[in-house]
Amino acid sequence: MFRSIKRGLDVCISAALLVLLAPLFVALGVGVKLSSRGPVLYKWKVVGLSGRPFTGYKFRSMYVDADAVKARLESLNEMQGPVFKLRGDPRITGFGEWMRRYSLDELPQIYNVLKGDMSLVGPRPPLVTEYERFTDFQKLKLMVKPGITCLWQVNGRNSISNLDDWVKLDLDYIRTWSLRLDFRILLKTFAVILAGTGR
Repeated sequence: MFRSIKRGLDVCISAALLVLLAPLFVALGVGVKLSSRGPVLYKWKVVGLSGRPFTGYKFRSMYVDADAVKARLESLNEMQGPVFKLRGDPRITGFGEWMRRYSLDELPQIYNVLKGDMSLVGPRPPLVTEYERFTDFQKLKLMVKPGITCLWQVNGRNSISNLDDWVKLDLDYIRTWSLRLDFRILLKTFAVILAGTGR
């Protein structure tokens, strides 16, 4: 019953946000287009509930050759595990860095929530290439539908450098899930966005 309520809230809130934020979407799209060559949206191949792949959407925050350059930066990865994280990533555009600071590049995923691929709150979806290297333990985070925000987003995401620690937070969320917890995470997410601590 509560899962059905969660889905109902996802649909209602995501639909409302897509309408309310439409002017911001246009402004960000123009900013992306003017800041560097390439498409406005970045389509990333990620994995969702029970390992099902889907296409996610973000405002493009990197240069168009970012995926090709990534292979040359693997040795600088600051995350222990198959997920790539790098402070001062040279693939990020100036406008992209600003969007990431306030998590604005993530906004198109609201459409993925409306479609049903994602939820507003849930473990972050890994890239297909990352999921292929996940351990059985790390795959447990996909027992539920992935989300735009999660415990990791609001509990020191910039200081967590081990994927297993990230997964432990996701499993804590899954084990203790409630609508109240989702509401608390959403409130904390807004605080984090306003603080501009993302990257």
